[in-house]
Amino acid sequence: MKKTLLALTAVAAMTGSASAADLGARPYAKAPMPAPVANWTGFYVFGGGGGGLSNADQQVVSTATGTPLTITQRQGGSGWFGTVGAGYDWQFSGTWVAGVFGDAQFGSIRSTIQDPILDITGNQKLETSWAAGVRLGWLVAPNVLSYVNGGYSGAHFGRTNFTTLGGTPVGLHLNSYDRHGWFVGGGVENSLNIFGITSPGWFMKTEYRSAFYNAKTQDEIVDATGLPTGVTSIRANSWNQTISTSLVYRFNWTGPVVAKY
Repeated sequence: MKKTLLALTAVAAMTGSASAADLGARPYAKAPMPAPVANWTGFYVFGGGGGGLSNADQQVVSTATGTPLTITQRQGGSGWFGTVGAGYDWQFSGTWVAGVFGDAQFGSIRSTIQDPILDITGNQKLETSWAAGVRLGWLVAPNVLSYVNGGYSGAHFGRTNFTTLGGTPVGLHLNSYDRHGWFVGGGVENSLNIFGITSPGWFMKTEYRSAFYNAKTQDEIVDATGLPTGVTSIRANSWNQTISTSLVYRFNWTGPVVAKY
């Protein structure tokens, strides 16, 4: 009996060893690859252009007393501009980017200026402006930044020559002047590494901006003498909205980096 049990135990042990040998090795599961991470920290420059709308809330006032002679009316216009600028960004917490920047615009964005008392009209042209501000963005993808921005702005408005409603010069004008204000906006910036094209460091951004400039009272000037009429003046502010597209170059762009195993 003991011999029979020993024989059965030996057979069972041999069968178990063979079954274990027949089993394949446990498959190796490779760790998932981490998402690509791009480094947005560094300096950049940009240049581009776009179009804009200009609105002015205006009224005619007495030159002597400043008393309003008409109700406040909004006049508008449109135009184009070019822009150049530079900035610096810091990337933090993985997907957040904060930065500072400055830029300048030049072009011709016009709005209408009218004096209904004298039945005359003219164009006020935003010729140049500048802005300095900050922006905060979130990386919706390693190469795509969505952001908002805001800051301080200055603008130069050119001389306004008055005509009759039919277009005949009347010999009156408003002098050119400078104003300051603030702006808010936002946009999207993305790498140009698309459609199989490699362009390290090159980006494109599209941005909306709304700038508000304080009201200013200007005397109507006689062309022949350069002196105020002494009768009526124009008080107006300026609100400008622009959309621009710019080409951006980032000096230290390394692109998305993926860890290797």
